[in-house]
Amino acid sequence: MPADTQAKAPALSVAMSVYDGERFLAPAIESVLAQTFEDFEFLILDDGSRDSSLAIARHYAAIDSRIRIISRENRGLVTSLNQLLAESRAPLVARMDADDICLPERFARQVAFLDANPDHGVVGSWSEDIDEFGRPFATGGRDHPVENAEFARAILEDRNLLCHPAVTYRRDVVLSVGGYHRAYRHVEDHDLWLRLASVTKMANLPMRLIRYRHYAGQVSSRHATEQQIGHSVALMAWRERQAGRPDPTAHIDALPPLGQLDALFGRDGVDREVRARLARALAFSRTSLAGDGFDHIMTHVQEGGDRVGLWRTAARLVTFGMPGRAARLAAALVHAG
Repeated sequence: MPADTQAKAPALSVAMSVYDGERFLAPAIESVLAQTFEDFEFLILDDGSRDSSLAIARHYAAIDSRIRIISRENRGLVTSLNQLLAESRAPLVARMDADDICLPERFARQVAFLDANPDHGVVGSWSEDIDEFGRPFATGGRDHPVENAEFARAILEDRNLLCHPAVTYRRDVVLSVGGYHRAYRHVEDHDLWLRLASVTKMANLPMRLIRYRHYAGQVSSRHATEQQIGHSVALMAWRERQAGRPDPTAHIDALPPLGQLDALFGRDGVDREVRARLARALAFSRTSLAGDGFDHIMTHVQEGGDRVGLWRTAARLVTFGMPGRAARLAAALVHAG
């Protein structure tokens, strides 16, 4: 890359945070460097990795001068994402994770869309889901909404709006709503989309421009229960803003545990609604049913919550090899009438 390209701001900043990501990092970096759109800087922030992630990133930085390494102690993903936003020099920022793979046309297509649609602040794409070995991974989920008009309906249906590592957004628009909020650890992206929905248009390109990896060690597998709670609370906060009331989560460092959400929002029924959503969302998660997600479902039943579908959850617990929990849930359902 000629030296004078470093003097001017690039058209695009690629923002990647890495923490102990050595297993998949090299192909992720290579997929960015192989983009047909070349006018970008590539910020790789190593968030205190204990493995060889930093060495891998430095290897590629020595090969391609568009890569800029940021290395420091571990501070967590939300802090890292906000730092990457602050240090990006381009008006557009493309998110990328250290375990996914961009298809070569991703940046070209997303930059072209934002250039042609100045009223849109965010554009994502559909994803091709793969497992840890790069094989097709069946999720059974719906594709993300495409046009901005579909997003309002998707919010009301509590659907996922965008695939975070597949988005490109306008830096100034994201900064105008305060960037990523600390309270929404593991679901910071969904909270951001809900806040952006009030100030800009969003879209997804109906093409699979990223290969999104699923494996046991990723955040969505290890923190499924916490993610679902955060997802539901973010929707409650969105409703507060839509009603013209202040968002009680905007300036807190962490969400309170279930049982304290009524106090946070200053009204009754928030805890109950979040538990009901949680009971539905975790019904198919082996990890959550084996962990604290099961306790939340039991509390939901014992408090008289909606029991639709929970007999099937009890049967699923047997299939998952948890007959004791299946018996406990069945007994609670019988007792609840």
